[in-house]
Amino acid sequence: MSKYYRVYLFFLRIALGWLFLYSGITKIINPKWTAAGYLQSAKTFSGFYHWLASPSLLPVTNFINEWGMTLVGAFLILGVFVRISSFAGAALMFLYYLPILTFPYVAPHSYLVDEHIVYALSFLVLGTSSVEQIWALQNKYPLFRK
Repeated sequence: MSKYYRVYLFFLRIALGWLFLYSGITKIINPKWTAAGYLQSAKTFSGFYHWLASPSLLPVTNFINEWGMTLVGAFLILGVFVRISSFAGAALMFLYYLPILTFPYVAPHSYLVDEHIVYALSFLVLGTSSVEQIWALQNKYPLFRK
């Protein structure tokens, strides 16, 4: 792996980590935040997303969303559990993509691809590369090694 590719992967890992960490923390510290509006406005697979927004399941959905984003971000920044975090981030991005999709349009100016897909693909690049070996705690401490 070239030096430039390693640097690119490092900055991609940090950028995606920061994006998710910040988004997760802002959800956690805002007591009024809920995923209910987003889930209830789902255009694709609305039955599934309305079920996630049901009163009995919404607290669990909110918890998984808030802490899932926060932990994915923190793990990517620290460089631990990078592969698992990357695939979890890609899965979250795909789950965020589906409710806004009105096939083949995602938004007025998007045709099939929007930022969710770009983020998901970026997470998949991290998950399939050896990015945990690039300036990461996982590479330094045995506790985080496979």
